[in-house]
This record gives sequence, C-alpha cells and structure tokens, in this order.
Amino acid sequence: MSMIKTEGVYKTFHGSNGRGPLEVLKDISLTVEQSEVVCVIGPSGAGKSTYLRALNRLETIDEGKIYIDDKLLFDCHHGANSIKMSHEERSKALLEIGMVFQRFNLFPHKTALENVMLAPVNVRKLTLEEARERSKRILERVGLADKFDAFPSQLSGGQQQRVAIARALAMEPKIMLFDEPTSALDPELVGEVLNVMKQLAKDGMTMVVVTHEMGFARDVGDRVVFMCDGVILEIGKPEDIFSNPRNDRTRQFLQSVL
Repeated sequence: MSMIKTEGVYKTFHGSNGRGPLEVLKDISLTVEQSEVVCVIGPSGAGKSTYLRALNRLETIDEGKIYIDDKLLFDCHHGANSIKMSHEERSKALLEIGMVFQRFNLFPHKTALENVMLAPVNVRKLTLEEARERSKRILERVGLADKFDAFPSQLSGGQQQRVAIARALAMEPKIMLFDEPTSALDPELVGEVLNVMKQLAKDGMTMVVVTHEMGFARDVGDRVVFMCDGVILEIGKPEDIFSNPRNDRTRQFLQSVL
C-alpha cells in the first residue's frame, strides 16, 4: 500500500528584487510504500526540502497530485486545488505525517517532556496524564529517559534533535519526514540521531529522509532518490545508486561527496 504518492508535481518561486521565477520542482513523481525508507540525496538547491515541505502543506504546489495514505488530498492546476474537502478532514489526513527539521525549534522555556506533550494535548486532545505517559514512553524510546525535566539549553544538539523526533512521534504519525536532521549537529553527535532513525526504520516506520549522510542512505534506505535542479534524475536500490549510478550527474555528485 502506498503511503505517499506524488504525480507531476511542479513548484515555482517567484523572485523579488527583480529576480525572475525559479522553478524548484519539475514533474516530480514518486511513490513511497508502507514501511519503506526512501533517502533523497543531491546538491544544495536541488528542491529536496521543498518537496518534503509540499508533502505536508508547508509549501503549496502549482501543479500535480499528492496522495497521503492512499487518499488524494491535492490535485492542483495553476496553484488551485480542485479537491473539495473540509479543513478538518484535510488536517486530519495531514496529521498522519510527522516532520523533523534541520533546526530543533524546541520551546526554550519548556522541559523536554513538556515540549513532547504539547501537541498530543492541544491537537490530539489527550488528557494531561495520557500525554505525559505517552511522552515519557517515547522519550525513553529515543534514549532520553534521564532528561524528562531538562530544558533545551541543558541538552546537547543531538539530544535536542532526539526530543524533536520524540515530539513528532508523540502524534503517532504513519509517516515520518526528515529534512537533513543531522546537518546542524557537531560531527560527534550525528551518530546518536542516526541510531534513533535506524531503529524507527527497523520498527517499520514509513520514512522519507533528505540527507547528506551517504552511509545512512546506503545502509538504511530501501531506495535512494537523486535530485538535481528540481528534477528526479535517478531512483534505485542503494547498492545500484552507490556502486553503479546510471546518470552522469549522479556519478559526479557521489564522487564529490564520498
């Protein structure tokens, strides 16, 4: 069963200060199956983050279709969505997607536990006790059982990112999107975040991961997508992409980063 499907997605940013329009997504079609881990790699400015943001409506699209959990949520033409659906129904479908960003964006005045509890209480309408129990369980799952009462300023970058992952998981999403989750971390802290993500993959979470961590893409990804200049140039199994890329641009990129 496909958890994410996009067909012919286009997105253009209209520049200010006299700059012309910039087409950042060009005919992006991709299907992600249940429990699949898809790693998206490519140079900066390839459109990778914009694509992730389009999946959960942080970015609108100009053209194309987006299905989430086999439900067509967006069928856009000239920026207008032709799918008639109540705000509540669309919001409920989008709650199936959790997202983790480069920056942790934790509330500095709230503890790790309070940061994780917020959305289950305010959005899922759990009681405080239910949210506290769920949040404790998830913080334990990401290796932070001893940090419930710590404030973000008392945590390392890796620990803060693990709180951010726990915050997304507390909503019990069916899909997790990761937008370069380790790029803001010191090198020695990267591993602790990747280990949490590896465990999520083992547990069967459907994941789309934009990453510069080629080892993670090779070891954990079921498929690797190479994007460049707003286009998907190549999709394949990690061993094929890394050992024998078919596209010259893919080969050139991998030679520069490996």
